[in-house]
Amino acid sequence: MKRAIYPGSFDPVTYGHIDIVKRASEIFDELIVAVLNNKAKTPLFSVDERVNILNEVLGGLDNVRIVSYEGLLVDFAEEMDAGVIVRGLRAVTDFEYELQLAQTNSVLRKGVDTVFLTTSLKYAYLSSSTVKEVASYGGDISKFVPPVVEKLTYEKYGFNEGRV
Repeated sequence: MKRAIYPGSFDPVTYGHIDIVKRASEIFDELIVAVLNNKAKTPLFSVDERVNILNEVLGGLDNVRIVSYEGLLVDFAEEMDAGVIVRGLRAVTDFEYELQLAQTNSVLRKGVDTVFLTTSLKYAYLSSSTVKEVASYGGDISKFVPPVVEKLTYEKYGFNEGRV
């Protein structure tokens, strides 16, 4: 069985993330979406909230499992018996950073490879940071995230009735 990990913060999950998950789930027998608990950052959503949101928006994908983790990704990959890390690339600038990570991971843990999937063109501009910035001003994020994520994101910014 070929098991892969798609790691990220997913704060919040976007249509770009979902696109990568769906495509990767067609390539691998099992895909573990690994939600990073990064204690150095203050996320909009807690780890548990992000896991629950991902479970809700990815519920129809039978070979996808959502798990939180902290620490080194290669250690988590070994723990999950996953030999592949999936990463999405939006632009050339992403590639430089992701290549460094992939090379570092291969030095840290032999047998863990990284597979890059280019983001679909319609999501190439999209990031969680952009979603949070637009939402914080009450802007329309409906084209960036699923409805449940839209609602919860606005609530985090105090827009209980949706956007302004």
